[in-house]
Amino acid sequence: MMSQRTRAGLEVEAALGEVLSHLRGEDTLPCRMVDDPAAKNILALRKRMKPSRKAFANRFGLDARAMQDWEQVRRVPHRAARVLLTVIEHDPRRLCAHLAGDRMK
Repeated sequence: MMSQRTRAGLEVEAALGEVLSHLRGEDTLPCRMVDDPAAKNILALRKRMKPSRKAFANRFGLDARAMQDWEQVRRVPHRAARVLLTVIEHDPRRLCAHLAGDRMK
């Protein structure tokens, strides 16, 4: 058995200390939300843009069946899809232009 604490062990202790501090409400941990993948938001985004599910999926390189599963709350989009959905929500015209290879200024 080791009598000295290793560097890795000290890092784990420090990380666990941060977690405990957060759980006690003494500290906040940094986090970043890419978007809210709630089904109603995905459906609202598509409805706002007006294409069918298949047309929306084709336009942005998504799988129409996966979109159906997201909208019907059978699955949650993985991280890359959530990032793409966030970009689509913020600037769909520019994204379409980039996907078509025509860069807008």
